[in-house]
Amino acid sequence: MASSIIFFGFLALSFIHALASDPSSLQDFCVADETRNVIVNGLACKDPKMVQADDFSFSGLHLAGNTSNAVGSRVTTVSVAQIPGLNTLGISLVRIDYAPWGINPPHTHPRGTEILTVIEGSLEVGFVTSNPENRLITKVLQKGDVFVFPIGLVHFQRNVGNGNAVAIAALSSQNPGVITIANAVFGSTPEIPSDILVKAFQLDKNVVNYLQSKF
Repeated sequence: MASSIIFFGFLALSFIHALASDPSSLQDFCVADETRNVIVNGLACKDPKMVQADDFSFSGLHLAGNTSNAVGSRVTTVSVAQIPGLNTLGISLVRIDYAPWGINPPHTHPRGTEILTVIEGSLEVGFVTSNPENRLITKVLQKGDVFVFPIGLVHFQRNVGNGNAVAIAALSSQNPGVITIANAVFGSTPEIPSDILVKAFQLDKNVVNYLQSKF
């Protein structure tokens, strides 16, 4: 009896794990066809006979992004929107350029773990663990160093050098998504009622109104 319970327990766990994972591809590729008005979890497939090499390539990642903005960074994304051949493959890429002391502000990727490599410069990086600990795990990276940001956790980067910095990051989703914390909280449409933010952040209402005006 005990062995049967253990067996079915493992069987149930395996079933749950299978439901919680992305399905494996059943074909060599499924190049995204954005012309088809079919709602699926991902994008509909182009006829394989119509697939070309350009469906699997992207040019321009050698070009520096324009960091002349409030945060001093620019993210160049290479996801399924740029490479249709990434559809169903569960991976994407970004280039991040940082001005001196520029930041990639606190954000999350709801659908992907990120692994970042510093190409030039020095970066202070970190992520915060979930409640209740909310522990900050942080490190200063040099050229060639690699750091992982687990899926869904709030994380950031800051250029701690006097020159420009560059990083390349891979993410475990064709479309990992990004939620920038400040923009989401203070810049949502419509706005989150200010009295909720006053209570949540323990701030004066005028401060909340000011922050909402910035986003």
